[in-house]
Amino acid sequence: MSKIGFVGAGRMGAPMVRRLVEAGHTVTVLGRTQEKRTAAQELGAIAVSEPADVAADADVVAVCVFTDDQVRNMCLDDGLLAAMVPGATLVIHTTGSPATARDIAARGEEYGVAVVDAPISGGPHDIAEGTVTLFVGGAAAAVDAVRPVLGAYGDPVLHVGPLGAGQSVKLVNNTVFAAQIGLLREAVRLGGALGVAEPDLLTALTHGSSASRVLTMIAPRGSVGTFLDMAGAFVGKDVEVVRTIAREAGTGLGVLEDAIAELALTRDENC
Repeated sequence: MSKIGFVGAGRMGAPMVRRLVEAGHTVTVLGRTQEKRTAAQELGAIAVSEPADVAADADVVAVCVFTDDQVRNMCLDDGLLAAMVPGATLVIHTTGSPATARDIAARGEEYGVAVVDAPISGGPHDIAEGTVTLFVGGAAAAVDAVRPVLGAYGDPVLHVGPLGAGQSVKLVNNTVFAAQIGLLREAVRLGGALGVAEPDLLTALTHGSSASRVLTMIAPRGSVGTFLDMAGAFVGKDVEVVRTIAREAGTGLGVLEDAIAELALTRDENC
């Protein structure tokens, strides 16, 4: 069993911590407030208040915060990376720019610390069941080293390429996801013009050739708008990132952008 440090034991991170503890790992969680430290202890973890204490003696440190800036601040400015022991591995679960993972990995080389990016596809219920999908980028040796840890909550754990590839796959995935929501919004508009109520249309389409995973997620809620109220925050954050890295790569989103353009995507906290 491994010693695990964990940063970001919130909506997504808490079930990860619970499953790590249940798998027999020793887990140390960062809690800036007493309330968060108490919550971490209730999960069976050791609670500490400083990043350096999370990293001390840890074989693996996982970061599951919201934005690139938070990842950079925690790993570089707050000293998490520098406090890790040589031979340890940093796992970045936060969805963000591949460049962030590469920049942190470059600094990690100074400390003998490997870095992998492992963004998540799924929700807290998937993590709790141990079936969340992880898109993992990094050197084969680093990925193999953390696979037993990631396997406590991830299945499948997909090694999709070198460092940063996990982020790229997740961002493409969420761009297609957002585009499919946009297409469904247009389908609802068309259905309404033809006299079909939105809940009836969504339910019926789940039984037709247009059925999709996205549709089966939206239909039980009765409307695309209701689903966006719940999911728009984290989808919107990722769409902003993919637009930026696409521009940097000299390309764009093409017809995916057309499908996404009319969605009202807001921000909230989630990794």
